[in-house]
Amino acid sequence: MARLILFNKPWGVLSQFTDKGNAGSERSTLSDYIELPGFYPAGRLDRDSEGLLLLTDDGRLQARIADPKHKLAKTYLVQIEGEASEAALTSLRNGVLLKDGITRPARAEAIAPPALWPRDPPVRYRKSVPDCWLSLTITEGRNRQVRRMTAAVGLPTLRLVRWRVGDWTLEGIAPGEWREVNV
Repeated sequence: MARLILFNKPWGVLSQFTDKGNAGSERSTLSDYIELPGFYPAGRLDRDSEGLLLLTDDGRLQARIADPKHKLAKTYLVQIEGEASEAALTSLRNGVLLKDGITRPARAEAIAPPALWPRDPPVRYRKSVPDCWLSLTITEGRNRQVRRMTAAVGLPTLRLVRWRVGDWTLEGIAPGEWREVNV
């Protein structure tokens, strides 16, 4: 039977178990948090992003979660620089033109600042530039897609937390912690 781990990946942690090719560097990896053999990430989460990373010991489940053809929805809580106008939200909802093509339509809404853990290191704030939060749900998994989408509508990302993948959420899992769930 397939096993699945929900991991709250902290900022700065690589979504892999080893840090190949960085001799002399001390970057944190999944092996600093998860010591179970035979588990592999189902998808990726950039080093400068936080939140839900799924790991499994089953190759078919891994493919079903990670392969964009399955269109598994992923919801991100995104702190952006600037105020989200209705025009920017409409652009995100309709699909944004990026260098690698137009994105699928997303669910996008401005939200109140979520009750999240403090980020280490803290997000850079500028007193003269406002910021706000979005909930953004996509069904693709392009490289740095959410950051590129918000930048394309003039709203650079300051903090990015993946909150949900399909039916699995980060609810009740602290940064650096994980929980095994039944699949």
